Amino acid sequence: MRRLRKPGGGGPDRAREEEEEADAGRGQRASCGGHGAGSQAIAREAPLGGERGRGLEAPEPGARRSRSGSSVPGSQCSAMAGAGASGREKRATAARLKAALSGGGGGESGAAVELQALLERALAPAPGGGEAAAEALEWCRCLLSGGEPWEGFVQAVRAYDPATLCGLVWTANFVAYRCRTCGISPCMSLCAECFHQGEHAGHDYNMFRSQAGGACDCGDGNVMREAGFCKRHRMKSSSNVPCVPKDLLMMSELVLPQFIFSLIQYLREGYNEPALDLPSEKDLHRILQMLEPHVSFLEDLTKMGGAMRSVLTQVLTNQQFYKDLSSGVGENACAKKSHEKYLIALKGSGLAFPEDKLACGMQEQASGTSTLAIQGLAGATTSGQGESSDEEDQDGSQGVGKRKRVKLSSSTKDQSIMDVLKHKCFLEELLFWTIKYEFPQKMVTFLLNMLPDQDYKIAFTKTFVQHYAFIMKTLKKSHESDTMSNRIVHISVQLFSNEELARQVTEECQLLDIMVTVLLYMMESCLIKSELQDEENSLHVVVNCGEALLKNNTYWPLVSDFINILSHQSVAKKFLEDHSLLVTWMNFVSFFQGMNLNKRELNEHVEFESQTYYAAFAAELEACAQPMWGLLSHCKVRETQEYTRNVVRYCLEALQDWFDAINFVDEPAPNQVTFHLPLHRYYAMFLSKAVKCQELDLDSILPDQEMLMKLMIHPLQIQASLSEIHSNMWVRNGLQIKGQAMTYVQSHFCNSMIDPDIYLLQVCASRLDPDYFISSVFERFKVVDLLTMASQHQNTVLDSEHERSMLEGALTFLVILLSLRLHLGMTDDEILRAEMVAQLCMNDRTHSSLLDLIPENPNPKSGIVPGSLSFESMLSAVADFKAPVFEPGGSMQQGMYTPKADIWDKEFDPVMVILRTVYRRDVQSAMDRYTAFLKQSGKFSGNPWPPYKKRTPLHPSYKSLMKLLHCKTLHIVLFTLLYKILMDHQNLSEHVLCMVLYLIELGLEDSPEQESDEEDSVGEHEHCHDSWFPSSNLVSNMHHIINYVRVRVPETAPEVKREPPASTSSDGLASSQNSGTAQVFSLVAERRKKFQEIINRSSSEASQVVRPKTSMKWSAPGATPQLTTAILEIKESILSLLIKLHHKLSGKQNSYYPPWFDDMEVLIQPEIPKYSHGDGMTAVERILLKAAVQSRLNKRIIEEICRKVTPPVPPKKISPAEKKTLDKEERRQKARERQQKLLAEFASRQKSFMETAMDVESPDADIAMEIATSEQHISEAVYDCVICGQSGPSTEDRPTGLVVLLQASSVLGQCRNSTEPKKLPTSEEEQIYPSDTCAAVHDVRLTTLQRYFKDSSCLQAVSIGWEGGVYVQTCGHTLHIDCHKSYMESLRNDQVLQGFSVDKGEFTCPLCRQFANSVLPCYPGNNVERSLFQCYSNKSMQDLIKEVEELQEQLGTFPVSISSETNLSKEMESVMKDIKSTTQKKYTDYSKTPGSPDNDFLFMYSVARTNLELELVHRGGNLCLGGASTAGKRSCLNQLFHVLAMHMRLYSIDSAYNPWRKLTQLMQDRNSQMSSEELPEVPVLYRDVSSLLLIQILTMPQPLCKEHFTCIVKVLFTLLYTQALAAFSVKCSAEDRVAWKNSGALKKNTSNGEKSWEVLLSHVISELSKGKMFEEGETEELAMVSSSVWSPDSIEGYMQQFCLPFLRITCLLQHHLFGGELPSCQEDEEFTVLANCLGLLPSSFQSPHQFISASCLDWPVPAFNMISQWCLELASFADRHAEQVKVLLIQEPKWDLPCLLQLPENYNTIFQYYHRKTCTVCTKVPKDPAVCLVCGTFVCLKGLCCKQQSYCECVLHSQNCGAGTGIFLLINASVIIIIRGHRFCLWGSVYLDAHGEEDRDLRRGKPLYICKERYKVLEQQWVSHTFDHINKRWGPHYNGL
Repeated sequence: MRRLRKPGGGGPDRAREEEEEADAGRGQRASCGGHGAGSQAIAREAPLGGERGRGLEAPEPGARRSRSGSSVPGSQCSAMAGAGASGREKRATAARLKAALSGGGGGESGAAVELQALLERALAPAPGGGEAAAEALEWCRCLLSGGEPWEGFVQAVRAYDPATLCGLVWTANFVAYRCRTCGISPCMSLCAECFHQGEHAGHDYNMFRSQAGGACDCGDGNVMREAGFCKRHRMKSSSNVPCVPKDLLMMSELVLPQFIFSLIQYLREGYNEPALDLPSEKDLHRILQMLEPHVSFLEDLTKMGGAMRSVLTQVLTNQQFYKDLSSGVGENACAKKSHEKYLIALKGSGLAFPEDKLACGMQEQASGTSTLAIQGLAGATTSGQGESSDEEDQDGSQGVGKRKRVKLSSSTKDQSIMDVLKHKCFLEELLFWTIKYEFPQKMVTFLLNMLPDQDYKIAFTKTFVQHYAFIMKTLKKSHESDTMSNRIVHISVQLFSNEELARQVTEECQLLDIMVTVLLYMMESCLIKSELQDEENSLHVVVNCGEALLKNNTYWPLVSDFINILSHQSVAKKFLEDHSLLVTWMNFVSFFQGMNLNKRELNEHVEFESQTYYAAFAAELEACAQPMWGLLSHCKVRETQEYTRNVVRYCLEALQDWFDAINFVDEPAPNQVTFHLPLHRYYAMFLSKAVKCQELDLDSILPDQEMLMKLMIHPLQIQASLSEIHSNMWVRNGLQIKGQAMTYVQSHFCNSMIDPDIYLLQVCASRLDPDYFISSVFERFKVVDLLTMASQHQNTVLDSEHERSMLEGALTFLVILLSLRLHLGMTDDEILRAEMVAQLCMNDRTHSSLLDLIPENPNPKSGIVPGSLSFESMLSAVADFKAPVFEPGGSMQQGMYTPKADIWDKEFDPVMVILRTVYRRDVQSAMDRYTAFLKQSGKFSGNPWPPYKKRTPLHPSYKSLMKLLHCKTLHIVLFTLLYKILMDHQNLSEHVLCMVLYLIELGLEDSPEQESDEEDSVGEHEHCHDSWFPSSNLVSNMHHIINYVRVRVPETAPEVKREPPASTSSDGLASSQNSGTAQVFSLVAERRKKFQEIINRSSSEASQVVRPKTSMKWSAPGATPQLTTAILEIKESILSLLIKLHHKLSGKQNSYYPPWFDDMEVLIQPEIPKYSHGDGMTAVERILLKAAVQSRLNKRIIEEICRKVTPPVPPKKISPAEKKTLDKEERRQKARERQQKLLAEFASRQKSFMETAMDVESPDADIAMEIATSEQHISEAVYDCVICGQSGPSTEDRPTGLVVLLQASSVLGQCRNSTEPKKLPTSEEEQIYPSDTCAAVHDVRLTTLQRYFKDSSCLQAVSIGWEGGVYVQTCGHTLHIDCHKSYMESLRNDQVLQGFSVDKGEFTCPLCRQFANSVLPCYPGNNVERSLFQCYSNKSMQDLIKEVEELQEQLGTFPVSISSETNLSKEMESVMKDIKSTTQKKYTDYSKTPGSPDNDFLFMYSVARTNLELELVHRGGNLCLGGASTAGKRSCLNQLFHVLAMHMRLYSIDSAYNPWRKLTQLMQDRNSQMSSEELPEVPVLYRDVSSLLLIQILTMPQPLCKEHFTCIVKVLFTLLYTQALAAFSVKCSAEDRVAWKNSGALKKNTSNGEKSWEVLLSHVISELSKGKMFEEGETEELAMVSSSVWSPDSIEGYMQQFCLPFLRITCLLQHHLFGGELPSCQEDEEFTVLANCLGLLPSSFQSPHQFISASCLDWPVPAFNMISQWCLELASFADRHAEQVKVLLIQEPKWDLPCLLQLPENYNTIFQYYHRKTCTVCTKVPKDPAVCLVCGTFVCLKGLCCKQQSYCECVLHSQNCGAGTGIFLLINASVIIIIRGHRFCLWGSVYLDAHGEEDRDLRRGKPLYICKERYKVLEQQWVSHTFDHINKRWGPHYNGL
């Protein structure tokens, strides 16, 4: 419901936030939500209309915003005629006039006249608008400052400002703070600056976004404690401010009256009395825009501080000025005209209607003071038909539909509220026009900016009150009532929250009278005739909830002001003492009594479901309940008894009037219900208060019995209707009736609605005859007919399918009525505890939802304010905090509170839970949790019943409530029900039994004084029940045996067939006639009889003894002829029934064994813990024990019954029809069990599957079903298709494929080479530059290579895909490709809205529902090669090299099968297309000639590289963990390789350029033949070795032999090692270089020189020295590195680090191609282990005591020649471009793992920096700012300002920064949003408050702190690319984010 949310906790914090935010001491906590439903929530949901005027943040002190009007700067104005002097002339004139006026010579009068003329000329309303205005303002500035420069003048005036108040006024959307620790008034608010400069650490504060505007209270001691003032406003300075020099402001005093008058003239001129009551919006708007500079000028003046404000106050309130200037007398035609307009505008300002064209409005009235009070409203008609409001009483109610006119008492004190306004000063007229123009924002701000001036504050408040009625009239007619309401409250909350001021206005201006009258008047316009009870003759009128006035909450500003002033003790006392006000108020409340009547639809479903109930509930809460709570808060002590008596008295009078008006006698009309009985609730709440706090005697304020009977009817009707609604009897009224039933009990309404109703019923029950009350209850619930001993009955008023739930409803209601103690003696703490326990038992709750669900006393000064200490301490007493955790599925938990164990054990109260549940399922949920607790703690393993809880003792005034438990009517009902349950009659449930036992137990708990054990002689009773039970005490009635009962049954009933017994026992049937009627009609008859008795007793009603029986419908159902009488033999007592029930429940004969046979102790100490939890048997045992304890006779009888072996319960005779239904039931039950079993089995299967599938991170996933890789069968790989379920190999014709998700990824590109993480910038200094990311470095390298070398070879010297690489992942399921196609077809035709786009090829895996978008064909083939080539053949290195070369030569020649088009090759092509189209074009095209095949070649092997590198990242950046591939079964590299290889081999490499040759043979020098224009190839030493590896392997025929693979690796390792040596030689200093060169040369000829790094290094250095390589002076950056000293160990370390990345990639590749485990190892031995795994280690290798990496080298040709050849290429390059040689040699092998930016601890740090930051693109402050968590870029979410080619900025950024994946933090919501391609999802928040909760949209505004675990999870999902799988709620963003 839009408006029924409580501002308190969860709902949009609107109202509290701001209630007000307004200024000094404002307003009140709103108790129900919505627009502050309740009060100041100046903050309503409705978006504020387009606000006129700019934001009103004050300019910096001293800085003046130039206001030179629209376009003409001052200097150009001189062209204008009239006063168009140049700037300098103006200043001169001004200086001259000032001098003359202050000179004291004789020239003053002359100067004054001149000034007057000048001003009239300059300020005359000019038609031109803008330019004239600018000119006028220029003149004003000059004159005010007396010719001085304006800035200087501003500074001078500021110096005299005693700034003790901040008073900053703000408008909507401003971010402000509220501190409850420092606030005196609940609506105190501070601007951010004052808040941060005050000391609020550890306080209970929150930040909120202003809804309607407010003002800063810093420095105002009425509203907040001084401790909270900020540094600027702390010193109480008034003494030390110097006196203002007279001549400083002298000119202001002369100029400003003219200026303000000119403003008023503009306003008068611009206003035209609207035709047809529609003010022409455009005109108003135009005038306001024209006046913008004027008002802004005034606003600037107010900001000059106190000195200038007091001058303005003088001017605004001086009556003489006003008289002189505005009387409209004088020769000025213009002024005359405007005065006439003003008079016309005034006409409509009285409360008399504008339609009255009578002149009565214009009569002058002598009474001056309050020009606004009440003239008999008698004549004012509300018919809206424009008839004259003469005194004659025209009845405007010709038809029911027409509104009926209501008369108000004209005894109100003052005749002037009705009257036309009179204005006596500028302030009054300014406010008048402000209202007429519907509160323009600028004017409001100006008027509020003046408030720090005390005199002004008082004058303005009085003026506001004087115009109050006029404001209301304008508001009612307004089209923008929402905006206008906000502005009104923005003002009123500043005025009325100040108690002193409110008191003063109440006394002097009759504020209360005005408010009540105005409210009454407002509601009168929408009254209709009430249809409750007696539709034709009803005289009662109610508000019509369908009217706009109620639907749009137009009344809330008035109500909220009213509540606000009632919160002040002094004002409330005046109200409570004033009898006529109370009468008027009750009158007002009665308009709501019985509104929104529901009539039950019996035939058709209602056509149109009206939603008026929102309005009705909001209205009752805001207009009736809120003021009631306000008044109650002042009736707390004995001294206030008188007030309560007053209210109760007038309330009862109003109720009596109401009963008369609706013609109510004794029966409510059937099938209608209203949930709105505010008069009943006023009465109930004041009664409760009187007894609880004021020690009043309850009976002294209760009415007579007859009134009580009437009072009880309607609340009882509501309770019965609730039950009917839940039994689906109102289903034809649509959903809205369920909505009403829920709202009625919902937490923000319950203590103003259901609680008072139940309390009132408890009071009635305690004072009325119990038999009457009980029978009324069963009659209202329509279950009287069900309460018969017969097995069949006819119910005339209820269908049989509703009987059971209505019976349950009636019993549950009785249990609640008898056991609820909320108003009957519980203390506030006990109530809070009970409420909290009930909410926690239903579900674990977050802190904020708990705050929201606990109905607090809606009055702010009552003490239970959410967040106050009592709440927190109570919470920690009853609940444990569960920190936020993560579930494996990825759904994020919030911090929850869960009940402590002993709460379940001792305090779980099902009654309270039932009372407070909005949804019935919550009761079940509480019971399930209770059951789980008992099982877990081992207290009870079965299916427990709701526990019986002892109640708090009753307050003495209500003791007689317990009479209900000891009345015969109830005993008969209980007996009957027990019997029926025992006999298995239909329509009885376990719930019924449970409630029956509960009632019996309540009765035993509270038995009256012990009666003697002998049977009492029952003489004095002569009720028709005597035949049943002898006494009214439950304890003694329990053992009373009833023998026979005569019942009326349908002739078909089984009982009829029996013969009546020969003799009737006197015990059961004293007289047959009694017994006959006893059962069937007893309840109704009894009620009638009692009713007559009561009526006859009350003498006042003597005249009406014989009342019409309004409801004959209830009389004997005997009218239906087929009833006949039968006599049943019963012979049971309650005790025997209980014992038999025990047997029945246990399913065993003689199961009950009295416990005292073993242990007499139990009778002495009856509190037995073992009985506190359990099922029905335990409950029966507990009751029997209590009965035995209370009476010896009961004990004896129980023993006797148990000794007799109880005969088995008579089997029911089952008719064939019943048998059929029973069989059906049984079959159904069995089917259900089977289904359950199947489901359970399915669930466990699914679970085990999910566990394997959802394994994002499981290095130890031994289940790595390496899709058909690790098995080493000699057979073909077999795949299961998850669609058709067949298994088989993948073949050429019917290929199988893996379900895969292809996504572009830039995660690798985000690696940085610094270990310390980047922080999110939170100040201008910390900005992020992306130059050090992996992507940037690789990019630079490629561009550099392309500058100097041949393009085609450059594109094979590196890998791309660091940004926008394609990552392939699978869920591991396979399907036939043709099955997949038909699956896609079916998805396409399925109209269901999926979260994905089928047209883009997206789908979810048919088995595990994981998101996917392609299928990767599995290469047909068996695993034979795998095992064949595992064994090492003994071919020499040279032979292998030769073979590799030959295999590469075969390039274009495919196996025959593939060259012909098969299904398989087609599929491979299509998947290749998919892979290409996954990423954007810019990430695939790097060659200088677009579209060259080299591009594709590069792209394809880079895809392999990207996937290998990412897998490495997922393993944590190294292979130390070993094990299978992380994502075990998710890896699809094997299949991916086949697809890539097939495509790579379409491109032949010219054998001359084949890098393999360069690596394995010495070439003759080809450079000589090369033409000089052509760029050279990339030298081998510059090539990326990992890329070469992939090129080599992917261009070989698949599958590859292991020995060829090893051979390629060995050859490449030699190159890598040489690169490492070369890179090192560049890094070390010149001296080192010489030293190494020499030391190595010495060892050159030793035996294994080729395997010693020293020798090789020296060779490399000497070879490289031949070119110009080392001639250059050391470049700076390299010199830095070389300062360290290199020892042989550190060089060895450097070599290993350089080679590791290659070894890791190679090992992973080998693992995927050939299977086999990856060994795990320590980090320091990773190199050795990997080298060993790859077969690089020489076989002679021993333990790694001193391992040397060079020993892994295996040179194909003599090392020195090879190295020389490679170095030569570099040398020749160095000759041409020496400066680049070294830079290209040093590659950066070590990258840190990719991670997101580091976020600050406290969210406020981010919020304060970013929420006002301007966007770099459009330089505006974005409405929805967001920041990228990957790179820190600031973007506008959804901002149209930054849109490019239909892409909004976030989407664009996600493509540029993350290749389609973006992670953004929304600054204003603290939430993270993920963009993935064309979809997005809200991920959640990584900032939580102190209670572990998110605060989405910062609604609660509590301080938030980073949750590191959540951030880890987010990062983890980003790195592992699992956003698509883990987050479920995706939606398309249509590029609009």
